Amino acid sequence: MGKKFDFDYTIIGSGPAGTTAALILAKNKKKKVAIVEGKNYGGNNLNTRDIPYAVSLNFAHNFYNLKDSPELVGQELHYNFPSIASHQDKVISSFGNKKLYEAASITCLDGFANFLDANTIAIGNKKISSDFFILATGAELNTTHIVGLDTVDYYTPDTIIKIRRLPKFILVVGGGSTGCEIAEYFAKLGTKVILMESESRILPKEDIETSDSLRDYFERELGIMIMENCKVVEITNDNNSKRVVFATDGHEKMVHIDCVVLATGSRPCTNYGLENAGVKFNKSGIIVDKYFQTSARNIFAIGDCTSNNSSTERAEYEASVLADNLTHKAKTPIIHSGFARITATEPEIAVVGKTEATLLKNKTKYRKAIVYLKDLPASKIYHQNYGFVKIITNASGNIVGAAIMAPHASAMIAELAVAVRHRLTALEIASTPHVANSFSYAIKLAAKQLAK
Repeated sequence: MGKKFDFDYTIIGSGPAGTTAALILAKNKKKKVAIVEGKNYGGNNLNTRDIPYAVSLNFAHNFYNLKDSPELVGQELHYNFPSIASHQDKVISSFGNKKLYEAASITCLDGFANFLDANTIAIGNKKISSDFFILATGAELNTTHIVGLDTVDYYTPDTIIKIRRLPKFILVVGGGSTGCEIAEYFAKLGTKVILMESESRILPKEDIETSDSLRDYFERELGIMIMENCKVVEITNDNNSKRVVFATDGHEKMVHIDCVVLATGSRPCTNYGLENAGVKFNKSGIIVDKYFQTSARNIFAIGDCTSNNSSTERAEYEASVLADNLTHKAKTPIIHSGFARITATEPEIAVVGKTEATLLKNKTKYRKAIVYLKDLPASKIYHQNYGFVKIITNASGNIVGAAIMAPHASAMIAELAVAVRHRLTALEIASTPHVANSFSYAIKLAAKQLAK
């Protein structure tokens, strides 16, 4: 007779990955499923990142566009800043909390888990045993290179979006996707913004056209001061402000500022006794095979804790494949192609597949075409002078990558995500009808260039 455990499956983390896995596994009513959460059910995606950011950014974009509309010249527009956070809370509460899991007969375990062995975790003074564990613990802010943080108050991407008093001046440290979203949000609401990036350009993971276009928009339209090749090394208190020391061009300089936001990237969460369970990990995250099994036979890991390169959509996909494999004892492989990276600025930025930089590094032959939005009829209709569509094909004409900077780029990219995932050719996209007065017409024009 086999050993009896408290649960058949225990999921640690209730973000998109953990929630998806738990709900699928719970469909088998013969299995006992538990989910562990140390903070807020729904994880950062629901409580502090994707959903709150979508609410706040949507308001900021709408307010700025109305204020800047030629039809409303001379009109005074005002807003109540605390009400933005209140609306966030209302939207978050509409998604439900523990009730979602309880309705599916999932046991909710409140607290932080720590492994005692491969089949046992401790939550406070309570021990929980499980036949299988799924780790969906996500990632946390990486600030290891900055001195003095234990003595000063600063904001993170999770906390800055919740504030109820608009700062007059703000320094955003980190010019990746999140840092750019934060910088634009506050600039559009009237705050003076400095955006500091340690690399040579903002959005350093994307191709240079994307970085240059967004920088041009930020500086020309929003008045954001962008400081590149600047690495923050220390933050200390100085009377009523903060003294920020940064290195640039081999020299140390400083700036005094009231409000500092650290958007310095993230690192996988792995500090919960994994070594006690025989789970191997490194600075890149928990090590898994192609079926997301860790070095411990009964423990699996999905989402940001495995690679720090995930997204809500990718995490949910990994969770659904893993849960189905566990339920049906199958070996369905993961196919990661076709997942887009989104930067929720306005215009939005969406990138899928390979970048030009990756192809150059790998010495892979390719062709590219870029169509700028300013050359489209839609640009004049919607007063949109920034943005582009870029498509990359391999030597055989198959689309292997694309980047879009445009209003609703997250919707536009779906067509090219299908192309990347299913190896469609530029000719197939070029021959597909597109609405002539829409920004998506740029996709057709770019594909047409490559289909020649």
